[in-house]
Amino acid sequence: MKTILLIPVYNDRESLKKLIENINYEARDLNSEISVIVINDASSQQIIDNYHDLENIVSFEIINMKENRGHARCIASGLKYIFDKKEFDFAIPMDGDGEDRPEEIKNFIELTEKSGEKSLVGERVKRSEGLIFKIFYKFHKFLTLAFTGQSIKFGNFTCLSKSTVKKLLNEKATWNSFSGSLKKIEKDLIPVPSIRGKRYFGPSKMSFFNLLKHSLSIISVFRKTVLIRSALFIIFYILLIKSYASVITSLPLVLLLIMIYSISSLALRENIEEFNNCLTNIHDIDKIK
Repeated sequence: MKTILLIPVYNDRESLKKLIENINYEARDLNSEISVIVINDASSQQIIDNYHDLENIVSFEIINMKENRGHARCIASGLKYIFDKKEFDFAIPMDGDGEDRPEEIKNFIELTEKSGEKSLVGERVKRSEGLIFKIFYKFHKFLTLAFTGQSIKFGNFTCLSKSTVKKLLNEKATWNSFSGSLKKIEKDLIPVPSIRGKRYFGPSKMSFFNLLKHSLSIISVFRKTVLIRSALFIIFYILLIKSYASVITSLPLVLLLIMIYSISSLALRENIEEFNNCLTNIHDIDKIK
């Protein structure tokens, strides 16, 4: 079996080096050929380092992009690249900073032997962030469930069969939201317990603004359902407050309209033509091994 790890990176050389070392260590007993492809999202700093321990990794490439496109589009471009250029059975997108723990790759590999063509997702059972961030993350999941009817407990850390990768490449929403698109195209995902690790170096790059954008991007994938539920809520809420209408009681409606406008704007990022031509953004490829 051949497994490719896809790692999007932006200005995080130290973390990437440690991650590669840990992947090599964890790959020693795996019943799969492990290859690594790093998607360098037009980093402003040098990310290539000296990699000494690669004996358990079959191949290692760094794809350098011309323009910064963001995390989701890096993963989408990586999926397009391996589907067009590589032979593989499964692909595992994962963060390059240690928050997706390399020791959990073994769990994915072992379960793929029983899952057949089904894909697996790492569902967070424990997070490493502070209390305030955890509260906002809970709210993000509640918001997604309330407006889309979808419970999405996973992020990028997944194990995708080749058939799932093909479906993702035919879905324009993949260009905007990886987890939202995956939930849309696959109804029978296998959950695998996953613990959110701590960054190897530096603070987390997931700010509250980025979390909000991430949440709205997922919701935008299911915008038809959102519009129907929002319309029903507006009708019900107007009937509820008609005798008590004021600036304060109207605030939830204003916030809802802002949310609808935001997800409509984010949905414009779903460009299948741009997705299909994403490999033209590759500047060059460094073959480390």
